[in-house]
Amino acid sequence: MVLIAVAGGTGTAGRAVVADAVGRGLSVRSVSRHVPAPTDPRRVAGADYVAADFRTGDGVAGALAGVDVVVETLDARTGPSLKALPATSVAVLAAARRAKVAHCVLLTIVNAAECSMGYYQVQASRARSYESSGMATTVVYATQFHNLVAGLFSAGAKVGIVPAFSGVSFQPIATADVARILVDEATGGLDARAEPHRSVQAGGPSVWSMRVLAEQWKSTTGRRGVITPMPLPGSFGTFLRAGRNLVPDAAVGRIEFNDWLTEQKQAK
Repeated sequence: MVLIAVAGGTGTAGRAVVADAVGRGLSVRSVSRHVPAPTDPRRVAGADYVAADFRTGDGVAGALAGVDVVVETLDARTGPSLKALPATSVAVLAAARRAKVAHCVLLTIVNAAECSMGYYQVQASRARSYESSGMATTVVYATQFHNLVAGLFSAGAKVGIVPAFSGVSFQPIATADVARILVDEATGGLDARAEPHRSVQAGGPSVWSMRVLAEQWKSTTGRRGVITPMPLPGSFGTFLRAGRNLVPDAAVGRIEFNDWLTEQKQAK
């Protein structure tokens, strides 16, 4: 049976990958610096959890022993952890090579190299490492997650404002949809006929203006706040207004933002 190791398997995207792979009957090993307790909601029944740190190398050899595919979903938003991410991805690849892993898959962001914001440049650097590794790899370039867009609205609503950046649209995608694509690529890459390197774009099912998304968010959640058009300065604003966060020709997601909001509401 195929054994998939998910680097960052307790994070938002990683948990979804673990759940998808387990649901297919695959053997799954979640690899993270800390193993969640048996009662922790981050755990997925049927998966194996091991502690390893790719930055230091502690526990990595054991974590990758017997692994066929590594799916890297490691992430960090700020500070030293974010700055270390490119080197961490290089370490993941090196460890996978030593362990004779057959295929490595990375999750990153659509057109990250075109945005000068630090977080996006980090994501672009990681993708380049995979593309130039000489190993069998796939890089999945995804649009923004539903929970990220909802988080923008939720943060603003705390002060009575639901932001709608002028001229900005999103093509949000569910983590479950991204996980499905990552696992598809993980297993498909083991086929002897597979390309040695693949780049795959993954967008949500539809493109929506930020204002329409804000209206959906307010209607479904019942949260208060005035939907407020506002400019978004800087490189990130330029990137979004140019639509470089969108891939309408790769609308592979199945779960719309409003449907995801409804699911989240019902789950509470």
